[in-house]
Amino acid sequence: MATGKAGEVIVKADRLTTLVRAICEADGSGAEEARLVAENLVTANLFGHDSHGVGMIPHYIHNTQAGDCKRNTHADIVLDNGAVITVDGRKGYGQIVARDAMIFGIERAKQFGVCIVGLRNAHHIGRIGAWGEQCADEGLVSTHYVNVHGHKPLVAPFGGAEARFTTNPYCCTVPGPNGEHIVLDFATSQVAMGKVRVALNKGERMDEGLLIDSDGNDTTDPATMFGNGPFGAILPFGQHKGGGLAVMCDLLSGALTGGLTHTPKTSKDGTRDIVNNMLSVIIDPAKLGGHDIWKQDTDDFIKWVKSARPQPGVAEVLTPGEPERRRRARKLVEGIAVDTTTWGQLVDTAKSVGLSAADVTSIAGV
Repeated sequence: MATGKAGEVIVKADRLTTLVRAICEADGSGAEEARLVAENLVTANLFGHDSHGVGMIPHYIHNTQAGDCKRNTHADIVLDNGAVITVDGRKGYGQIVARDAMIFGIERAKQFGVCIVGLRNAHHIGRIGAWGEQCADEGLVSTHYVNVHGHKPLVAPFGGAEARFTTNPYCCTVPGPNGEHIVLDFATSQVAMGKVRVALNKGERMDEGLLIDSDGNDTTDPATMFGNGPFGAILPFGQHKGGGLAVMCDLLSGALTGGLTHTPKTSKDGTRDIVNNMLSVIIDPAKLGGHDIWKQDTDDFIKWVKSARPQPGVAEVLTPGEPERRRRARKLVEGIAVDTTTWGQLVDTAKSVGLSAADVTSIAGV
């Protein structure tokens, strides 16, 4: 078995992708669905976002078998007003139905100059930057507001001592040359729930200022978010700013799309269900400010930003998306480090769908 630091298994990206594809196919997904899910999750690992990587597969397979994630399901446009459409994900794999929704939105944005897409009722759509990048690959600017419901709340509102919503991501993506897009993608919480799970699996403490316990006191123990309760909560980033943006994400992606916000009506204790809703605004810059002006001024501005003298101890000023691309380049060579707890969960999940431990070892090359 290839190992890195203590408690890690190192797997090459292509092998890890093949393993996840095999698990999904054995679970009943078609070949194309399995490929798209696997590539999306492994890309998150490559970018350094392990919270949205292959560690989600045990969760996903549990939900397909519980009926909370519908295999081999595509999204449908259920309300069509030209440049404004509502898309129902029908509880399909988020990696499939969010991609469908962006395909619809990209086509309309190219036709009308802009498209507003309300995606509702999708299973976990993963790293939101992937959908911004899908738009940027077509030369389009996009913003995305996302909420989550289906399970217990995880994040406290600003000033609150108990959770009321979840990590409610926000993303804005601007196309760049040669696929080097500017990708701002973050949870409105101090940390993604998946990163708390990763810390728990690794037996690590969280940094201070990220979590509170069930009494509202600061804690660094990730276990406060797991088990049978009483549960703590993740704090919003940036105090009232992140807390306010989280509220807007729930309202815009949940209430406005008809996908519903995170309230007692939509949260279920003791379940692993993950329902995402997303409001996306997709813009064709060529039909707004002029193609040549847009591209040149974007390039000029990014160069100006990066020309800033770095602070002491900082090697270089980076723009959103650059750190992820550099991690990807490094991990494609070095392999992806998976903590042994997560690896054990992957092996157990593979066994649950009919693969053997020998199959896993052969496929993953470890």
